[in-house]
Amino acid sequence: MNFITRFAPSPTGELHLGHAYSALMAYESAKRHNGRFILRIEDTDMGRCRPEFTQGIYEDLAWLGIEWEKPVRIQSQHFDEYQSIIDRLAKMGVLYRCFKTRKEMEEAALSAPHGFRDGIDGIKIETRVSKAEEEMRLLRGDEFALRLSCKAALELIGDEPLFFEDESKGKILVDPFSNGDIIIARKDSKASYHLCAVNDDALQGITNIIRGEDLLIATHIQVVLQKLLGLPTPKYHHHKLLLDENGKRFAKRDKAVTLKSLRENRKTPAEIRKIVRLT
Repeated sequence: MNFITRFAPSPTGELHLGHAYSALMAYESAKRHNGRFILRIEDTDMGRCRPEFTQGIYEDLAWLGIEWEKPVRIQSQHFDEYQSIIDRLAKMGVLYRCFKTRKEMEEAALSAPHGFRDGIDGIKIETRVSKAEEEMRLLRGDEFALRLSCKAALELIGDEPLFFEDESKGKILVDPFSNGDIIIARKDSKASYHLCAVNDDALQGITNIIRGEDLLIATHIQVVLQKLLGLPTPKYHHHKLLLDENGKRFAKRDKAVTLKSLRENRKTPAEIRKIVRLT
C-alpha cells in the first residue's frame, strides 16, 4: 500500500523547532514506509505570506537534510481551481454570505463567547441575513466572507456518522459543529485553509497526514468537506506539540528558536534532531 505524506507550512514567518519536529517526523515516516514525502506551500493568506519566507522554508528543510519532490505546489498559483470548488459548494446550497467585519466578529466573540469559536474563523451561530438585506448590501458594495453552513452541509450529507482514523487516538467520531461555520473565502484570502488543504490532499494522493495536535479540531470540518466533495479521508497522526522550557508551544514570533537563528548560531542538523527528540 502506498504511503504518501506531506509537510505544508504557511510562509507567514520563519520555521521554528516545532516545524522541524513535524517536518522531520513526516519525512522519517515516509522513508520508514518506503513512501513519498511532499512539500506544499500554503500561501493563500495574501496579507501575511511573503516570498522570502517561502525561500527560507526551502533553505531550512534542505539544511535539515529533508528532500522533497519537485515541483512544489504553491497554493497561490491555483486560485482558479479553488474558485471552481467554491462555485460547486455554492450550487450545493451550503454557503452563505457573512457581512460581519473582522472588528464586529471580534467584539461578538468577547460578548458572546459560547456563540463564537476562535473569534473570527468559525462561528457557532449562523450570520446569514435575509434575502432583501443581502441584495441591499451587495448593491451597496459591502464586503463579505463566504461561510460554510454546517446545518446545510449535514442536511446534504445525511444522518450517517462520520469518522476518521488517528494513529495515536484511534477511531474518532466527527463533530461537524466543533468548528462552527468556517470561512471558505474572503476578499483578502480568496480560498480558505480548510478548502485548499482538503482539495490538495486529494489531488496529491496524500494517504497519511502527520501534524500537530493543535490541528486535531480542524480535522472534523475537513472530513465534512471531504464528504461533501466526494474526496477520500486520509489517515491522521496528530502528534504532541513541542514545548519550550516554560511549557509553551513554539511560535514564529520567537526569533530565538527559528531554524535560521539556530543555523546562524552554528547548531547542526544532528543537534536539532536531538533537541526535538528524534534521535
